[in-house]
Amino acid sequence: MLPFSDAQAAPAPQQSSIQEQSQQTPGKPEEANGTGKPAPKGTSNDRLFYALPNFLSLENTGKIPPLSSKEKFKVVTRGAFDFTEYPWYGLLSAINQANDAEPAYGQGWKSYGKRYVTSFADGTIENFITSAILPSMLHQDPRFYHSEAGGFTHKAGYAVSRIFLTRTDSGSTTFNYSEVVGSALSATISTYSYHPRSTVLRSPSGPRYIPSDRTLANTASVWGSQVGFDTVVIVIKEFWPDIHRKLSHKSGESPRH
Repeated sequence: MLPFSDAQAAPAPQQSSIQEQSQQTPGKPEEANGTGKPAPKGTSNDRLFYALPNFLSLENTGKIPPLSSKEKFKVVTRGAFDFTEYPWYGLLSAINQANDAEPAYGQGWKSYGKRYVTSFADGTIENFITSAILPSMLHQDPRFYHSEAGGFTHKAGYAVSRIFLTRTDSGSTTFNYSEVVGSALSATISTYSYHPRSTVLRSPSGPRYIPSDRTLANTASVWGSQVGFDTVVIVIKEFWPDIHRKLSHKSGESPRH
């Protein structure tokens, strides 16, 4: 996800300051960030911990134009099918396999493949609903704007609040229907369409009945897990520019010009 308002942001910096800083820190709009080419308009090429795509996070932006529906779908597609997503879902699937999550899948490589496809579909569906489909329908901005000031408590509180508050395309603040309702929709779609039904697994110790995962309680649990995971990710996004600068300083990186 899955996601933001600038209500607590500092006054917009001068344009020259933005241009100078965009070569030094992550999350700047249209920043090259070592890729050799600028990011699409109004997005970035930033990556969390230099790996996971973080293209919708922006820092020190001032006022920037809204994304069109086409641009929202384009940047979500770019992130959802980024090369790092494939091993990421592979790792999640391995963890689920080891924990025997959704036991109706069973064990073995075939079962691992089912868990992999399911995990990839879950993440992709949620990303598109919360960051492209609903933001386009509701005219909400799917980008995350970093807090410009404050200590740890302020920044953490600001980040958590972005789960419930977001910008509209016109720049005002509104309830984040795209995240809250979108996560519920994606949980419902995935749970009731391709997650396991009740089944009987046969083993040397005898048949084992596995109840269906397609229940309201499980849907609510998946929804809660998605929102919780998105909350953790958005907090990491808030602190990532500070972490990045510290890591760059320790490694002796010189600012890019």
